[in-house]
Amino acid sequence: MLMNAIEFPAQEEREMPNALRVAVIDDHPLFREGVISVLMGVDDIEVVGQGATAADALRIAQELVPDVMLLDLCLPGGGVNAAASIAHTCRSVGTIMLTASEDEQDVASALQAGVKGYILKGSGRHEVVEAMRAVVRGGSYVAPSLAARLLVSKVKRIEVTVDDNRRDLSSREEEVFALVAQGRSNKEVARSLDCTERTVKHHMTNIMQKLNVRNRVEATLKFHGAKAAA
Repeated sequence: MLMNAIEFPAQEEREMPNALRVAVIDDHPLFREGVISVLMGVDDIEVVGQGATAADALRIAQELVPDVMLLDLCLPGGGVNAAASIAHTCRSVGTIMLTASEDEQDVASALQAGVKGYILKGSGRHEVVEAMRAVVRGGSYVAPSLAARLLVSKVKRIEVTVDDNRRDLSSREEEVFALVAQGRSNKEVARSLDCTERTVKHHMTNIMQKLNVRNRVEATLKFHGAKAAA
């Protein structure tokens, strides 16, 4: 009989200082057990819990506070819903979707819900472990094939709106924007334009607000999208 959630009791032979603590949530028991078996073969990884539903995921996140939780997108109760709840109530738990879906909208929805990683069920152990370690370090990870598709899709959307957005930029902001898009740091931009780093930061804040982007990466994509559309 399938148990909806299982926490692994602490066992002396599995206690590892500074181990990466992981929980696996998937409603297919054979797949879930296979993932757990693979992870338990990695020296510095400790599997602390498993479950089969979104409710299991939230409960385990709250009670066991693993470093990383692997979630299936199509859990009973919704993998994205589980990720959003965990991001809201257990911010120290990094969530990664381990799923069969390659749909761009699924990837986008997961990332918007607070998921830090998105990998496919056909991935090898090395990629899964790499993704988990990236998330624990405070970064994010998206399977390279999916990341490339998302980038192309994002640039296409940018090309549709970029002209209207950029009309709001001042001539000085355009100069800053162009240099930042070349990958230059605030210090390098300030030196090129003979101004202070504080002034550059002020311009970048205005640019991101006017272009409706969240960071320099999105701003750079918008810049190159405009050039492509020109």
